[in-house]
Amino acid sequence: MSEANWYVVHTYSGYENKVKVDLEKTIENRNLQDQILEVSVPMLAVTELKNGLEKQADKKMFPGYVLVKMVMNQDTWYVVRNTRGVTGFVGPGSEPTPLSEEEMEALGFQEMAEPDLVVDFEVGDMITVTAGAWKDTVGAIKSINEAKKSVTISVEMFGRETPVELNFNEVKKM
Repeated sequence: MSEANWYVVHTYSGYENKVKVDLEKTIENRNLQDQILEVSVPMLAVTELKNGLEKQADKKMFPGYVLVKMVMNQDTWYVVRNTRGVTGFVGPGSEPTPLSEEEMEALGFQEMAEPDLVVDFEVGDMITVTAGAWKDTVGAIKSINEAKKSVTISVEMFGRETPVELNFNEVKKM
């Protein structure tokens, strides 16, 4: 199977979010999740000053464009190209050109895939807290949540056992 790349899709201005939603529905309906992996409308957090008040807002980084991570083939090209609001792919002629890793990094899109985290903790291990409000506290691990990258230990507070959740980077094994 070919490798998935990021492609830039040109849309009617103001239709970026609608194209994203419609494309995601089509991907689900046609069961193409393994070929069209991600649809993104890059946003930039900005602070606007209106009527003397600062307000946080999101602005489209590239109005009129949507980024699509996909495996390019006839089916995926057809699905994306024929989504309502899409005017075409960015590239010379009718040939879609994938973005290079350097271009994605320049846009601030490093690959989201984090390296697999190897945890040497087990339930029951004694650990020492190295940072935060519980620094220098010692406790036994009661549970490990790899998705949240956290461990739960029990500490004695006011004569009771109280569960405390800590990030992996705040603890070390004894």
